[in-house]
Amino acid sequence: MVKLRCQIKTMPRKGSPLMSILNTISLESNKKIKINFNGGNLSSDGGLLLIKEFAAKVGLIKLVKKLFKTNDHTKSRIHTDPDNLMQMLYQIIAAYFEDDCADELTNDPVLTSILEKEALASQPTLSRFWNRMDNDTLTQLDSINAKMRDIVYSIKAPEHMLFDLDSTLLNTYGKQEGEGFNFHYQAQGYHPLLCYDGITGDLLKAELRNGTQYCSNDADKLMIPLLQEYRAKYPSLPLYLRGDSGFASPDLYKACEDNDCKYAIRLKQNRTLIKYVADADAVLFRAARENQTDYMVEYGEFYYQAESWSHPRRVVFKVEKPYNQFIHLYTFIVTTMESEPHKVIQFYCGRGKMENFIKEGKSGFDFSSVSSRTKVVNANRLQVHVLAYNLFNWFRRLVLSANMRKQQVNTIRLKLLKVAAKVVNKARYIVLKLCSSCPYKKEFYETISNIRKLPPQLE
Repeated sequence: MVKLRCQIKTMPRKGSPLMSILNTISLESNKKIKINFNGGNLSSDGGLLLIKEFAAKVGLIKLVKKLFKTNDHTKSRIHTDPDNLMQMLYQIIAAYFEDDCADELTNDPVLTSILEKEALASQPTLSRFWNRMDNDTLTQLDSINAKMRDIVYSIKAPEHMLFDLDSTLLNTYGKQEGEGFNFHYQAQGYHPLLCYDGITGDLLKAELRNGTQYCSNDADKLMIPLLQEYRAKYPSLPLYLRGDSGFASPDLYKACEDNDCKYAIRLKQNRTLIKYVADADAVLFRAARENQTDYMVEYGEFYYQAESWSHPRRVVFKVEKPYNQFIHLYTFIVTTMESEPHKVIQFYCGRGKMENFIKEGKSGFDFSSVSSRTKVVNANRLQVHVLAYNLFNWFRRLVLSANMRKQQVNTIRLKLLKVAAKVVNKARYIVLKLCSSCPYKKEFYETISNIRKLPPQLE
């Protein structure tokens, strides 16, 4: 009788020490350095804990659960609408802009801990979430932004409000509803209206418009509800508005005048306006005969009524001769401000800061993420990115470590949000062990301390 010996070889289980040994490689540049993926339950976004703590402290999470709901006919979902919205806000702040990123982050230990879920909503789930959005959700998101402003103002009230009005181009690359060729930007896309707080950088209101729309189209309709809101809630708060020549519209002037908002809006240069400054022109020409190199400038004012205006309005002007040039440059500002002409001009020129706000919104928060086919869904996408922008801007202004508040979002992400973290699940607690060699531990603890000291007035 012959005895047979059977030898069974078992494959190492995924995650077992043997598997780690088999998958360990050495660097050719230094054989002493070995690499494997057995470091534990790690994440590169430990700093998002600060955003979660801040969002909870100022009541955003409760507000989203209370006010946000799509017209969903499904009785129950594993991933609810408020959870999906908060997931998108955290993803955007962490620079995971695309829906596809959700599939890569499904089991990220920090994000799942923040959202208190075993796994994140997947890309198909988020796509269905976006497609459920409509005009009702647009109204809800606008309401959330407005209520959050009240909470933020309860912490630090503004001394005056400066509305900076502008438009920009959001590029499109397909056949999205409402997109079109914009002649000003010489590109295809949407042409949204944006109204910022020129002092803090908060994005007070944004409206997605067709790509072919002119700058001032419906600007008064955008501003009237905002002006009425501030006038009703803060009746003694001084209101100011700035806009370039694209917003030189009688309807916008009237909206400001009806709501006691002083404005400074640039006018496009024309022959009629230049005739009004003939005396200032002559002064500069006489001065230039004796000195043709130095910079020279003349300020002044006059009252002017265009054909479309119901009454004359004050116009201040600046005529300047640049260095080493013989030409004259003209600036005309229609205004209800009572300041001297040179101060009104200086006030108007301060709107250049808004270009930085727009750049940060587009590059740091991907406002151009309007990839859906229908305009209303893209409008909702823009509003969600606006809410993420504002959440981060409030975080930076109110609680971020003092020596980092002037830094751009990409710098703050690199220094404070992209922090390695190891998640350890214990019987009663979840312990997140952040990188021991993080050079910004002091700023992290200072930010946590600032969040705990906040005195928001919640409902």
